[in-house]
Amino acid sequence: MTETVTLQVDGKTYQLPLVQGTEGERAIDISRLRAETGLITLDPGYGNTGSCESAITYIDGEQGILRYRGIPIEQFENNPNFVEVAWLLIFGKLPSPAQYDRFSEALTNKANIDESMTHNFQGFPRSAPPMAILSAMINALSCFHPEFRKVDDLDQLEAVAARLISKIRTIAAFAYRRSRGKPIMYPDPKLRYVANFLHMMFSQPYEEYICDEVTQDAINLLLILHADHEQNCSTSTVRMVGSSQANLFTSCASGVSALWGPLHGGANVQVLDMLNRIHKGHMSPEEYVRRAKEKDSSERLMGFGHRVYKNFDPRATVLQRIAERLFEKMNKKDPLLDIARKLEEITLNDSYFLERKLYPNVDFYSGIILRAIGIPTNMFTVIFAIGRLPGWIAHWAEQNGTPNARIARPRQIYTGHPKTDYVSLLKS
Repeated sequence: MTETVTLQVDGKTYQLPLVQGTEGERAIDISRLRAETGLITLDPGYGNTGSCESAITYIDGEQGILRYRGIPIEQFENNPNFVEVAWLLIFGKLPSPAQYDRFSEALTNKANIDESMTHNFQGFPRSAPPMAILSAMINALSCFHPEFRKVDDLDQLEAVAARLISKIRTIAAFAYRRSRGKPIMYPDPKLRYVANFLHMMFSQPYEEYICDEVTQDAINLLLILHADHEQNCSTSTVRMVGSSQANLFTSCASGVSALWGPLHGGANVQVLDMLNRIHKGHMSPEEYVRRAKEKDSSERLMGFGHRVYKNFDPRATVLQRIAERLFEKMNKKDPLLDIARKLEEITLNDSYFLERKLYPNVDFYSGIILRAIGIPTNMFTVIFAIGRLPGWIAHWAEQNGTPNARIARPRQIYTGHPKTDYVSLLKS
């Protein structure tokens, strides 16, 4: 028998079904609330509203748990392979050797974009934000691949996913080169996914960029740890746009636009801005922490705490370790990195932050890792988008394959003028 909760309104009683997920989380099913009672719920920001049922990612913020298709993200640390995790998210299980080889080969073969698309980059001003270019170009891909405007089976899904995941790094690298006035570097089929992206970013016609193993591991982990995060703003946007049966390219372009917002994808940029302020203001990390703790202070400690995680962000734990490996290998002096490491040391030994569970989060470490590798701050959110793309594809496909799926159409509570008669204010 289905378990229910009772709702009493105006002397009438209604039974609302309870739904339970595989990890024990419970929800009240209000899908027929308006039809039966004439009422809707009001939940600004959807913080208490489940918009769908999903089998892709599980988060328990209280316990610091993040799992992809049931696998704890910590288990990807020792052999980080973004391509393997992308397949896992999209198709529901880890790839067999044959599936992996086939998908990897497609990523290599489909890395180039149509040559006429390369001319489109000249239409953007050199100062154009890379995220604007990325969104526009992903949308434009649908013009060059009309065969994927509808995706009706797994073979088509695999083919379009390979094109998107491969071409997004090409578009991203070309956008970066355009902003620096540098010639385009085409994909190198001999290189693996991450190494090929960094080659397109940093190689010169006279000097090839060589990507060492630790750097590849660091970028692979960054992409993996950003690959999905349940119903966040950009993923929810992809699902909402996709609910209108918009094609995958357009839906993912909308996800890029949502991610571009500084409250979503810009947190690691804010971390670097904070470190720059400390450095340029000739402040010690101790002084900045003291100011941040003052009740009426305008200073904030960026990259600490998380809306979802009320414990240590599990992604930060993984990035902390790869950051140490990376800095040790580079043996590189950078005042901002020194400040970041000192802030981490102070906060992890300060009862003020420990009692409030304000631990370094994924954005704190991702920013300093990207800086150490040489990625400019205006490309940070682009890297985030490359990582998040498999999650967007997985959610679009999950929704697209849901029987009797409905177009998303939230309700509202109207607070404007009551009925008002029209009286023209224009003189005849």
